[in-house]
Amino acid sequence: MTTSRFIQTVIIYLSFISMLTSQSFIGAGNDVGIIVSSSSEEGNGLAQNTVNGKGMDARLFEASRFLSQAGFGASKEDIESLALDLDFEAWVNNQYNLPISLYSTKLDEIWAEVVQGKLDSGVPEEDIYGPEAVHFNYVWWQNVMDGEDQLRQKTVNTLSEIIVVSVHSQIWGFAEGLASFNDIFANHAFGNYKDIMQEVSLHPVMGYYLSHLDNPKENIEENIHPDENYAREIMQLFTIGLYELNLDGTRKKDADGLDIPTYNNDDVKELAKVFTGLGGGGIEDYVDWTTEPYFGLGFWGVDKTVPMLMYPDFHETSEKVLLGTDTIPADQDGMLDIEQTVDFLFNHDNVGPFLAQRFIQRFIKSNPSKEYVARVATVFNDNGEGVRGDMKAFISAILLDSEARDCAPMQNDFSARLRVPISKYTQVARAVDLDSPLGRYWNHGYSYFQATWHHPMWAPNVFNFYLPDYSPIGLLSDNNIFAPEFQLHNTQLATSYINEIADWTLYNNFMYSWETQYGDPQIKLDRTHLKILAEEPEKLLNELDILFTHGQLTDETRTYIRTALEGLIYNDIMYDRVNMALSLLLISADYNIMR
Repeated sequence: MTTSRFIQTVIIYLSFISMLTSQSFIGAGNDVGIIVSSSSEEGNGLAQNTVNGKGMDARLFEASRFLSQAGFGASKEDIESLALDLDFEAWVNNQYNLPISLYSTKLDEIWAEVVQGKLDSGVPEEDIYGPEAVHFNYVWWQNVMDGEDQLRQKTVNTLSEIIVVSVHSQIWGFAEGLASFNDIFANHAFGNYKDIMQEVSLHPVMGYYLSHLDNPKENIEENIHPDENYAREIMQLFTIGLYELNLDGTRKKDADGLDIPTYNNDDVKELAKVFTGLGGGGIEDYVDWTTEPYFGLGFWGVDKTVPMLMYPDFHETSEKVLLGTDTIPADQDGMLDIEQTVDFLFNHDNVGPFLAQRFIQRFIKSNPSKEYVARVATVFNDNGEGVRGDMKAFISAILLDSEARDCAPMQNDFSARLRVPISKYTQVARAVDLDSPLGRYWNHGYSYFQATWHHPMWAPNVFNFYLPDYSPIGLLSDNNIFAPEFQLHNTQLATSYINEIADWTLYNNFMYSWETQYGDPQIKLDRTHLKILAEEPEKLLNELDILFTHGQLTDETRTYIRTALEGLIYNDIMYDRVNMALSLLLISADYNIMR
């Protein structure tokens, strides 16, 4: 041993003894008054990282896990940047102040490029149709890949799976309507939930999907009654749910120990009267039989981006009694009826715990403790400054809560969630370098949807892809444990997901659009960086553990993958090692179950 290395060893040893005496620990940031140098560091300061904690992968794991919760995945650069200080609150607050990645603006840009590409390829202008649902998919993926406002995009997606409209309808043909509807969530993701409710209630896409567009008042002689669809779902799915809740999300009980319903059929009928008289606020350019919108124009004819208008002659003007406790007087303006109803539902005691449970499930875990739900619901009820429904305070409470950040809850076998399919796709897209010559991420998403039954705005019905209280039969249901995402997991979909991963890695088919036939290049995985690490399988596994499993790659899975990598004997062994490692990790339980 050289003199310099001997001295360095003595310094570290003495420091270690000193820190033990003061009940501190090396490597956890306890480096005050301790200077570590190395003869080989050449002034780069890395030796100090042996005691200040910055050289530990634990910081990277923690940052990686947080970014996967708060967004759609992260690059190594994003992870390393956050790991420098692990100031999650500062990261969240910064996200609140970033420019909004709007869907309508991006759709205009992308559709113009799509049209020009087709024209350049010789497609006659009269044969160009759209923009349709596939072009909205391009917008969604471009925002997820390019937008700095990742927390906003995650919040938009969460809201879209609670307040659902779907392309499995006429909405398919109108991307501008989908984009406009999502802009409600983008604009108010960090605003107030009441504003979301109000604008959703008046949006023509929702009006069509839940059938209160052109919903007339009662006419008994002609057997016409107000449509009850939206009245039911704004209560059941968007605000108060089916049963009265305590602050912690548990159900209140009556004197007989039974759950207490929040509403009945009579309540739905009363509420349905409120949402009558709404018709189109504008007309589409192709409408040639009228220059003004009118009640009864229908979804095809109305402008899908303009809020619905109230047509007084078709609005029910009788008195409405809401949940038997609040009365809307007769003969007042129809829009005022709607505003008062939204305000009434928004202020119901159920809304805080109802939304807290659902948002925590989407961001953090499937089975939050009662205490966690109560803490988040309390913030929804009052942000500390007397404001109810403050989305910034609400989201911060979810992400920064001790149950989301501390290590102890992660040790509970039921303190986890199955990653939703779309998040697995986006995480790979954001974590692995991509070869996209034009900087476009126009992904039509059809093959992945067919493989997983999951893609934004493609829910099978208003109840979303999965129910918040779904529990697979067996161990989970026996223990009253919810696992919503498992409603999208069966033998068919498990197999097709594995095949999809093989397509990404082994056959290099990762992301492509319908525009490939018009010269738009297919997007492929760029394995350059990972191939360098693959020379030593353990280094490659460490990198993938940081990017995907957040330090939760078990020894068993690690050994299994390492053995497979070391057994490869093909010509381009590093390329094959990367493909094999990605394939096996992405189908492993360590990755698919996130704690």
